[in-house]
This record gives sequence, structure tokens and C-alpha cells, in this order.
Amino acid sequence: MTSVLVVYVFMGAVAGYVSARLYIVMGGLKWKSNALATALFVPGTCFSVFFTLNLFLWGAGSSAAIPFTTLLALLCLWFGISLPLTFFGAFLGFRKHPIEQPVKTNQIPREIPEQNWLSHTIPTSLMGGILPFGCVFIQLFFILSSIWGGQIYYMFGFLLLAFVVLVVVCAQTSIIICYFHLGSEDYRWWWRSFFSTGTTALYLFLFSLHYFVYKTTITGWLSYFVFFGYTFIMVFLFWILCGNNKFLPSVCIIKSCTFGPLNRMFADAHCLYIHSALCM
Repeated sequence: MTSVLVVYVFMGAVAGYVSARLYIVMGGLKWKSNALATALFVPGTCFSVFFTLNLFLWGAGSSAAIPFTTLLALLCLWFGISLPLTFFGAFLGFRKHPIEQPVKTNQIPREIPEQNWLSHTIPTSLMGGILPFGCVFIQLFFILSSIWGGQIYYMFGFLLLAFVVLVVVCAQTSIIICYFHLGSEDYRWWWRSFFSTGTTALYLFLFSLHYFVYKTTITGWLSYFVFFGYTFIMVFLFWILCGNNKFLPSVCIIKSCTFGPLNRMFADAHCLYIHSALCM
């Protein structure tokens, strides 16, 4: 846990740099607001839930409560190291020359043809999250058993392999779904690219709910509150992870198909569809 916190704190510079570069590509101008959101959104959400849970544990006199000095140390790491590093990375990202768009886009959006119901956001998101979840649900069972069942988890090699498979499957799913959207002349791919595999977190929550009902013997309202509070943090982080793994490959494959060395490789009917959709 200490290693995770230290690595996360010092990766704030990378987070600020990457978010700034993507923010410029999307036409953003308020780099300070972007850097502030990058530094506060994810850790702020997790810390708020964690602090609320800790208040209830303090009130109940539980030994699982985190001492106040530890929370103060986390705040010092967050605002004293992570936040400045995020702004520093964002400053470097905005100073660098912005990434050029591969094609010129029309200022007036073209009308999108009527889409099949399967191409809408909700069906696409629900279908896009099934395959990544299928790659990791077995490991999730052992992880939940280690957290709530008192069992010892020792299959870290399989966990690393499952993580690599998850990243690859999310990237491939993102490219396929993005291709079908652009092929049907629907150019609104950016948020759909995030939610289509981000819904893997929804299946994770349903799996955790099933585990809670059928595999645990937790009793008491405080124990219920702790279980679902920590489950929310895990699901939230998993949502960010899978959604980001979907969005970045979509950006890369679109830019590669329309501009650069891969243009010759993908110069067939498929990339012509993507190119024509982007030019709208």
C-alpha cells in the first residue's frame, strides 16, 4: 500500500502532462482548470468515501479505523507533492507544440444518419464491457475472497497476466467499436469510446453484489456500509482504468489511419470510412 501511494503521488507529473496534451487536442484553453480537475477528481472522490467510512468506524470505536495522523499524512502527500507535480506536468504539456489534427474538419457538423438501436450509447456500452470483464472475473473472485474472506492471495503472476489481457482486450474492443461508429457516419466517438469499456465496472459491481449475497457472512449495518463503500472505490477506479484504456487506443488508431506511417498500411476501404467520417 505504501508503494502504491508513493508511485501515485509522483506520477502526478505524468498525469498532468498527458491530460494537458489531450486537452489541447480537444480544443481546451483553460489549462489551470484542467490541471486542477486532474489532481482532485480521482483522489478527491476516493478520499471523500474513505473519510466518510472512517468517521463511522471512529464513531463505532472499531480497530479498523485509520488514525487521524495517517489521514493528515495522506493530505500532505496529496496537496504537498501530487498537486504541485500535476501542475508542473500540465505546464510542460501546454508549453509544448500542440498535436496537429490529421485532417481539416468542417465547422458545421453534418447530419448523422439514423442509427441502428445497437449503435446507441447504452447498448454499445453494455456489450463493450462484457468481454473485458470475462477476462478478469476469475481473478476478481480470488481478490474478493482475499479481502473479505480472510484467504491468502498468492497468484500475483496470474494477476499480472490477467491485467495485460485486460488492457489488450479493452484496446481491441475500443478500436472495433470506434470503427463501427465511424463507418456508420456517426462521428461522436469520444465519450462513447470511454463508456463502452468503462461499463466493465458495472459488471464488477454486480459481481461484487453477487459475492456479498452468496459468499459472505457479513452482518451489521456498519459492516454493510464498509463493504459497499470500499466496493464503490474499487469500482470507481476500475471504471477510470477501463475507460482510459478505451479512449487512448481510439485516439491513436484514428490518428494513425488518417495521418502518418500507418496510413499506407491502412489505405483500404476501412480507413476510407474512418477518414470520410472524420472529414465531416
